[in-house]
Amino acid sequence: MGRLTYNSTLDAYFDDRTLAHLQAVISVKLRHLESFALSWRDANGVGAGRNVIWLHPNVSLVYKFTSSRVQDLNPIWLGMLLDAANSADGLSIMPEPDAEPLI
Repeated sequence: MGRLTYNSTLDAYFDDRTLAHLQAVISVKLRHLESFALSWRDANGVGAGRNVIWLHPNVSLVYKFTSSRVQDLNPIWLGMLLDAANSADGLSIMPEPDAEPLI
């Protein structure tokens, strides 16, 4: 499980593949100086709670991956996550759809 550390005070754990996609989407938003919410549900072993953080360019983020292997990104999933990040509800974790084959 990879780890996203928010403002040096909160650790959120995601599988490396999800974390790589989150990093890509969050980087796009923050590069454009855009603030937005990120929400996720706790893993079953942790509880049934929901978390929401407000991301903005002045907050420190650290991405720690379990594996040194760089993930191939799914462009369909990236688009879905970016659309969510641009919505009033903000970015929320959603299941990865199947990628369309590249022609």
